[in-house]
Amino acid sequence: MKLYDSIGPNPRVVKMFMAEKGLQIDRIDVDLRAGENRRAPYLAVNAAGQTPALALESGAVVAEVTAICEYLEEVTPNPALIGSNAEERAHTRMWTRRVDLKVCEPMANGFRFAEGLPMFEPRMLCRPDAAPALKALAQDGLAFVEANMEGPWIAGGRFTLADILLFAFLEFGAVVGQPLDPKFVKLADWIARVRARPSAAASA
Repeated sequence: MKLYDSIGPNPRVVKMFMAEKGLQIDRIDVDLRAGENRRAPYLAVNAAGQTPALALESGAVVAEVTAICEYLEEVTPNPALIGSNAEERAHTRMWTRRVDLKVCEPMANGFRFAEGLPMFEPRMLCRPDAAPALKALAQDGLAFVEANMEGPWIAGGRFTLADILLFAFLEFGAVVGQPLDPKFVKLADWIARVRARPSAAASA
């Protein structure tokens, strides 16, 4: 397998997931700043022009963070980062979906339409007028997560893909003008626990 890698929170999710599982996969760097992801030959790998992408030994390519992590969980089930039974998997997927829709997507687009506008405007539809509302939505999503944390980790008692996804995006947000509000006390404690994991440093 080969992982098409780059800067950014999405590739970090996969790299941290790999580190938690002890997986070593060859990486091919894609220069996002130079727009390498938006032109040939990379578009033949992933027509969506996004990273990461995982090229399998069969020649197939899996893109999208959650799909890549689901694949890696299938082929390397231990340690389980999505779940070891149907209930655990469903619970993790529920929280991963919530984190993605409520925090990651609005946070990322809030950046793209504001601080990241010079890089992204030539590459995709951007709405600078929407940036403040998107950033506010991300904060509202964090408030939801904070209010519903019932254990040391996002999905409760297990460290899962939901934790990895949120961590990668909060680390990203901290350097692009969307830091974690100190009022989120549970999340501040949680992020310190995640930062202490070897996979956090290994994926940075």
